[in-house]
Amino acid sequence: MAIDYSERGFEENIEESLIQSGFSERKLTGQALASFKKYAIDVEVLFQFLEVTQEKALEQLQKVYKEQYKAKIIDRLHKELGKRGTIDVLRHGIKDYGVTLKLAFNKPVSTMNRTLIEQYERNIFTVSRQVFYSSKNNNSIDMMVSLNGLPIAVLELKNQLTGQTVEDSKKQYRNDRDPRELLFEFKKRAIVFYAVDTDEVYMTTQLNGEKTFFLPFNKGNEGGKGNPIVYNDYKTSYLWKDVLQRDSLLDILFRFVYVNQEDILDSTGEIIDKKETVIFPRYHQLDVVRKIEDDVTGKGVGQNYLIQHSAGSGKTNSISWLAHRLAKLHNQDDEAMFNSVIVITDRRVLDKQLQDAVYQLEHKAGMVEKIDKDSSQLANAISSGTRIIITTLQKFPFIMEKVGDFAKGKYAIIIDEAHSSQGGKASKAMTNILSDKSLEEAIEVDRIAEEELGDMEEKIAEIIAKSGRQDNISFFAFTATPKAKTIEKFGTYDAEGKPHPFHVYSMRQAIEEGFIIDVLKNYTTYKTYYKVAKSVEDDPEVVKSKATKQIAKYVSLHPHNIAQKTEIIIEHYRSVTRYKIGGRAKAMVVTGSRLHAVRYKHAFDKYIKSKGYHDMKAVVAFSGTVEDNGISYTEPDMNKFSEKELPDKFHSDEYQVLLVAEKYQTGFDEPLLHTMYVDKPLSGIKAVQTLSRLNRTCKGKNDTFVLDFVNDAEEIQEAFQPYYEVTGLESTTDPNVLYDLERELDACQVYTKEEVEEVCKLEFNGKKKTAKTQEKLNAILDKAVERFNNQIEKEQQEDFKGASTKFIRTYSFILQIAPFGDVELHKLFVYLNYLLKKLPRRTTDDVYLADDVALQYYRNEKVFEGSIALSVEGGAELRGTKHGKGGGKEEEKERLSSIIDRLNERFGTEFTDTDKLSRDQIKEDIINNEDLASKARNNTKDNFKFSYEKAFMDFVISRMGQNEKFFMKMLENSEFRSFIMDDMFEEVYTELNIS
Repeated sequence: MAIDYSERGFEENIEESLIQSGFSERKLTGQALASFKKYAIDVEVLFQFLEVTQEKALEQLQKVYKEQYKAKIIDRLHKELGKRGTIDVLRHGIKDYGVTLKLAFNKPVSTMNRTLIEQYERNIFTVSRQVFYSSKNNNSIDMMVSLNGLPIAVLELKNQLTGQTVEDSKKQYRNDRDPRELLFEFKKRAIVFYAVDTDEVYMTTQLNGEKTFFLPFNKGNEGGKGNPIVYNDYKTSYLWKDVLQRDSLLDILFRFVYVNQEDILDSTGEIIDKKETVIFPRYHQLDVVRKIEDDVTGKGVGQNYLIQHSAGSGKTNSISWLAHRLAKLHNQDDEAMFNSVIVITDRRVLDKQLQDAVYQLEHKAGMVEKIDKDSSQLANAISSGTRIIITTLQKFPFIMEKVGDFAKGKYAIIIDEAHSSQGGKASKAMTNILSDKSLEEAIEVDRIAEEELGDMEEKIAEIIAKSGRQDNISFFAFTATPKAKTIEKFGTYDAEGKPHPFHVYSMRQAIEEGFIIDVLKNYTTYKTYYKVAKSVEDDPEVVKSKATKQIAKYVSLHPHNIAQKTEIIIEHYRSVTRYKIGGRAKAMVVTGSRLHAVRYKHAFDKYIKSKGYHDMKAVVAFSGTVEDNGISYTEPDMNKFSEKELPDKFHSDEYQVLLVAEKYQTGFDEPLLHTMYVDKPLSGIKAVQTLSRLNRTCKGKNDTFVLDFVNDAEEIQEAFQPYYEVTGLESTTDPNVLYDLERELDACQVYTKEEVEEVCKLEFNGKKKTAKTQEKLNAILDKAVERFNNQIEKEQQEDFKGASTKFIRTYSFILQIAPFGDVELHKLFVYLNYLLKKLPRRTTDDVYLADDVALQYYRNEKVFEGSIALSVEGGAELRGTKHGKGGGKEEEKERLSSIIDRLNERFGTEFTDTDKLSRDQIKEDIINNEDLASKARNNTKDNFKFSYEKAFMDFVISRMGQNEKFFMKMLENSEFRSFIMDDMFEEVYTELNIS
């Protein structure tokens, strides 16, 4: 063939491109390879660099160490790399016997010092292919980029034309690259690991086996993830033609990468450990900082910049890097362009992170000053030319006044809108006493107060407008949701006179890249909620349940009937939300006013107490004082702790629901927040900011849920559209569509009912998953994959995948609202989740795989920790099982009490006599099974027990809908299941043999 479509061809093209740009081709063989395997350093290249840049320093060490000087230097470098890491050693060199050795030279800011320029030009950049790095095995990496002999970047390359993708690169890192190998050890050698194919790039800074976490390193494509098409080149060519170029790589190493230290606290707030992360810029962060720097250098001071970066974009780091670079920026005359860089933020985390990052980049203290006292401290910092000043919105008017006074000075002002000014001391407009209003009046009063309060963006725009244009100030405004005024003030104007953001990282891209969660995926208005729940209840094909019966009485829900809404919220939280995120999920109730918040708090406390729920507590957040029926209420009084403590208290396991009135609707980051109940009109940017409280990601969080009592889905979609781009709302209203989809999927004849049953038996066998289980699962699924590939047309293949995706989404959605008791549908749901993962995918497929959270209702190894107590009303109504053989009533009553008492005492449960019927129903099902009856009669007790235990879970699943909590306990707790199974075995075997 004329075309080389191999992976090797891909490697050669990248290598050739790097060589043309100034890299040296480096093949590690012989002694060089042996040294590399021992030290993960290219020793020959290192000394080649040292000899041409620091000859005198080497001579001094040679006098000390004689002929051993090279070995001694390598040994010293090896130890320093182990202690300090590659980043610090590259920046600051090492000392040995009073002699300093530099390991790299950055490009000088100024061209005036010729010696520094020459040293910088002597850096040796090498690219190596198929590097054998280990003395333990014969594994090799595809490509390595090094600086002066020190490994910087490792690349694992895949070419789609060979049938492999970037996903295979990730698997290779996770499964085949031992993080204990010196080349891969965290911080000690290679700094970044790239997984690359011809379309996409991912990166990580720490290999950790199967737990290795990769970040996308893509440019974005028309507002979404991925990369745009490049004329006559690979989509990913920017990696080696831009990012890994000599000057770019030095810039990243000296002015971007740093090590972030995070304290790990115990439940009392004590520091018990520290977690380190190497922060390497994502592509959009690198891009925005460099583009701003270039633009400022070209146009000078006095321009405005709007950076529209979504939540999840890493704004804290972007602001830190930009602040540092602006503080160091010089013009062509080698003069500092800004006297000071002033960062305006309410984010506490930015203070420490920026200080730590700048210290690592500069290696000196004092460049950053946080203004935490009075205005005189701020005035002194500005007048003394402190390089980076961090302050809050409240001091912004004073800043504008002061920088105006220093007309000769030039200032960069970075505005971080991440946290609205509506919390804490800034909410003065909301601190009035709200006394004895009706709920309708309270909504209006607080609405007016909120409008007067405004937000950070509007206040800043107004202050700047009053000050007039000042040529000695450049503004850099970071926001995820810019208002019209913000775009007008800070936007970059095009040829038609229209303002636009200078740089965009969209909400859509953040969602598609997995940095935030799409909060509109499970958005439900109350009418939809009621309609679905009612439909579930009335559908003759499903089992009725307590939760769906309760919902039916809320048909005519009064707009301000807080007691009714409280019951809906609490019962939904207890039946659905609390099992999310490993049992730690939290909810927020957005109320219409501060008076609503007060009354909701009373209603929550009252309902929780009346039901005897000991595992649920609500906390309230509102500003000022509210007077209701002659009694004054404040947030600290109602919560019994101070306002400052609320975020940490809510994050703890003690509190599950946060009731808010404006406060904390915006600028509040709690990753455990999963569900939001909206009882307030929302529109425009307020809707986006409020609902976005749910979008933060954390381990185990795969979805969110919104139940809206007030707003229409169309209004919410309209509010999100300018920031959200193409993603729409999803709201399924008819559970019966599942039966239509089931018939459609069955008709494709891709799978058989027997195969679905076999997969579910593996899933619910009650035993620990093993490799053998995986073998069996794959063997079953492969039958369907074979039919899919060979027996149905391409068009039907797409129809099947589309219907499967819709089935999984719809079923997951129904589970969010009410228990759904159709066991056959759930079996298909489990099966399709596995099958979709094995069906062939086109690169453009957008296959939705329902997360394990939905399965946590039925899996036996996840989520539920401790007992799931029945509510006061008890479970669904159950008919007593008719027994073929039974004793007198008194004897049965004693037996009943005995079993229940033993269960509750052993497992800390609160089961009632009603639950005894559930246990006996399983026994009755088993006794009435002809196959088991035959086996009992024809086998010894020990032989029969094998068949009995194998079939036991099938009977449990078939009864799931009739007393969900009792059977859930059996599914999630293997000890409890074994207790029940063993407890009834003698009875089953005896009665089957008697009959």
